[in-house]
Amino acid sequence: MDTQRLILVLALGLVLYMIWDAWQRENAPQPVTPAEISQSTIQKTHPANQSLDVPVAEAPTKQNASTPGVPAASKREVLQSGKRITVDTDVFHAVIDTAGGDLRIVDLLKYPIKPHQPDNPFQLMNDTLPHLFIAQSGFANKRPANDGTLTAAPNHYTVYQASRDNYRLGDGEDSVTVDLVWTSPQGVRFTKRYRFSRGSYLINVDMVVDNRTPQPWRGNLYQQFQRSKEESKVGIGKIYTYTGGVTYSPEDKYQKISFGDMSDENLNQGVTGGWEAFIQHYFLGAWVPPKDKPYTFYSRKLSEERFVLGMTASNELRVEPQTSQTLNNKLFVGPKLQHILADIAPGLELTVDYGVLTIIAKPIYWLLEKIHGLVGNWGWAIILLTLLIKAVFYKLSETSYKSMANMRKVTPRMQALKERFGGDRQKLNQAMMELYKKEKINPMGGCLPILVQIPVFIALYWVLLESVELRQAPWILWIKDLSVKDPFYVLPILMGISMFVQQRLNPTPVDPIQAKVMMALPLVFTVFFLFFPAGLVLYWVTNNTLSIAQQWYITRIVVKA
Repeated sequence: MDTQRLILVLALGLVLYMIWDAWQRENAPQPVTPAEISQSTIQKTHPANQSLDVPVAEAPTKQNASTPGVPAASKREVLQSGKRITVDTDVFHAVIDTAGGDLRIVDLLKYPIKPHQPDNPFQLMNDTLPHLFIAQSGFANKRPANDGTLTAAPNHYTVYQASRDNYRLGDGEDSVTVDLVWTSPQGVRFTKRYRFSRGSYLINVDMVVDNRTPQPWRGNLYQQFQRSKEESKVGIGKIYTYTGGVTYSPEDKYQKISFGDMSDENLNQGVTGGWEAFIQHYFLGAWVPPKDKPYTFYSRKLSEERFVLGMTASNELRVEPQTSQTLNNKLFVGPKLQHILADIAPGLELTVDYGVLTIIAKPIYWLLEKIHGLVGNWGWAIILLTLLIKAVFYKLSETSYKSMANMRKVTPRMQALKERFGGDRQKLNQAMMELYKKEKINPMGGCLPILVQIPVFIALYWVLLESVELRQAPWILWIKDLSVKDPFYVLPILMGISMFVQQRLNPTPVDPIQAKVMMALPLVFTVFFLFFPAGLVLYWVTNNTLSIAQQWYITRIVVKA
């Protein structure tokens, strides 16, 4: 296989890999689920949890939720509703419902839907279909105890009482606290306490159990997300990223629990020191319990549209008479900012999903972030990062371009051999190998350096695709958002032109059909990239431009010298 043909295969393979990898992230089932991995461990270490009855079904009822941007006719209410409590901070507009004490609506004030509409924030959580996503917590239902202990406790059906309808983080305040109270018929007082902090997407969710009765109380805390299944979108140029559940444990590390997995089997996994989340492009919601407490992860399919992913405390809480205890949990609702996520819990930064090339992608992201800290513009940071990567691989590229230049010199002789031997492929290949040996040309010399660089290029592709920092990040002039397509298609056209120039610098393939395919390749790539995010296309334009300059220099100066 000659150099040009291999380059063609690699280029087409790169595009196909990106499409296939994106499709896999959206649609392919996981080969092994955490339930299969850890089932034997669960049965041995947490047998008591098999009897816990976590309430998951919901009865439809009328509610007053309003979802900006969604027509009223398309919204469907499926949750019970009580009184609505609004909470406003510098990063959130949130709505808590007294029915269950659920976190029902979360608007991210610093992340508008469109950059030119800063007062229309992106809504990450919502309690109506088709985009249902809420956070719930409570105590698992248990049958009445025979040992004299109390078990009545609130769950996500319970209607709490609240002293206020509105909370706002005031000037000079570091946090705002919302208390929801419910008292059992026996007199045990439960307080679900939300604490929102300034500048933070991490919410402290505490459950205070105050037992002023003459009998002990016991129960198991649970917390869960309820979410609707996202529809897959099909279309040319669409880039898919994974939307669904994920879990993390010290034993099994980062695992995806897709909606298909939840349909096929209920998750039931015992862990200590893990977390659960629903993730989507750029954003996530994650429950993070205390790292030293054992929990059982579970999932349920409520309907074709609605799914539950949650966790139940493995150890039963016991509160003696005339005492109180507080259970602490953390709820992260916000953007995938890696430096923040890494400080919250081990592995939480993996929700920025770079796939199998994470080990390469993470250093690339770190370098991109450092460059942005110096230049203050993500577009210029991409250009400078591409320049650095080209510098690192300069010697490999030099070898490749030298080989191409030498191949270009012998192209007329290769054409003559083809005409001489006609359809005898064996003799043609033998003659070409003798020519390579005589001229000291390595036919693979132009390909091996490219093979080495491909993993780096793919890793950078996912860094640019997954980084929320590039969402609505402007570059210059007409490029107001590097995370969406170029509105005037200037960058894709420049990318196609740069690919065409590269083709002219390379030796013409001996095979005329192959030559035509190579000349059509820039047009094919241009069509693909018309709808790609501008940040990705900017990388390709920069990389191609630098490659042209490097190839011209090596071909005209280095080889001739």
